[in-house]
Amino acid sequence: MAMVCGLDLHRGQITFDALIEETGELWRGRLWSPDRARFRRWLAKEVAPRAEGLPVKIAVEGCTGWRYVVEEIAAAGFEPHLSEPAETQAQRGRKKRAKTDRSDAALQRVLLASGELPESWIPPQGVLEWRERTRLYKTLVDERRVWVQRIHAELFQHGVRLPDGEIRAEETRTWLKSEDVELTLAARQRIEAAYRMIDAAEQEAALLRRELQRFSTRQPACRALRTSHFGIGPIAAVVAWSELGDCRRFRRSMQVVRHSGLDVTVYASDKHRPGGHLSKEGPATLRWVLFEAGKCAARATSPDYAYYQAVKRRHDGKLAAIAVARKLARRCYHTLRALDPELVYSIPEA
Repeated sequence: MAMVCGLDLHRGQITFDALIEETGELWRGRLWSPDRARFRRWLAKEVAPRAEGLPVKIAVEGCTGWRYVVEEIAAAGFEPHLSEPAETQAQRGRKKRAKTDRSDAALQRVLLASGELPESWIPPQGVLEWRERTRLYKTLVDERRVWVQRIHAELFQHGVRLPDGEIRAEETRTWLKSEDVELTLAARQRIEAAYRMIDAAEQEAALLRRELQRFSTRQPACRALRTSHFGIGPIAAVVAWSELGDCRRFRRSMQVVRHSGLDVTVYASDKHRPGGHLSKEGPATLRWVLFEAGKCAARATSPDYAYYQAVKRRHDGKLAAIAVARKLARRCYHTLRALDPELVYSIPEA
């Protein structure tokens, strides 16, 4: 017998639904204004006394905020279970019922008790730390691109045609500062501010990029990914390692493609089947690096060059890169699955 509990997380509250299987006693409520210290006290002063030494299993939805909750549950000596949000909600079935925080917590508790909870992998702390760094790097790259697009928009607004070269090129910067360009004072101010933001994002990204490159050369799984697959560089290796993690939880390589969000959605009825699109349900950072790695197949030295060109002739270069990205996702799965788990999770000393 055990205590089984489901949690529904929000920034302002945590709703819980617990059942003591031995007595059938239900315990429901909310924990207001939660943080790590408050949640820790709740586990120690309320959950532990009610459990009376029984094993405690707690299901947590894998949404924003799950990390500190799972860490505190494990630190308290209880058993955390991280549920996959989309698959968990699909367990509600087709019948329309009221969806509330209490019903969400109760659903997780019921699924956990019956052994039907669709669980997500809980990465070790070291993997989580490097996953956060790769996602920060992707955020900085995206932020840099946003400011580049704002400069393009400002120039178009004033009818300025860009010369050959990129916005971030030094020649372009010098040209935009000259009097040869017809821009208002406000437009010049916006462009100068945009360039300062680009420089700041690039400076932070460069520091982080060097850190990721050093780690990828020392971590065994990242090193295996880099040396085994054309197109997987230092950044892509760390991203694939941190986002895929324990590949033993996948039964087939196609599940990794689905996990990355590179699978094509299908909605068919009788003989009617409209064109599908990418599901994009997986980690955006993983999908980004796989696509960038897939574009490397356009090089003649790539082992996938013939396949890339064949898909490109039938469709276009973007779909060809996506097709190669799916192949790379499967290959990364086989590489990580074949390694010793202790090597996969090992974190080199600084």
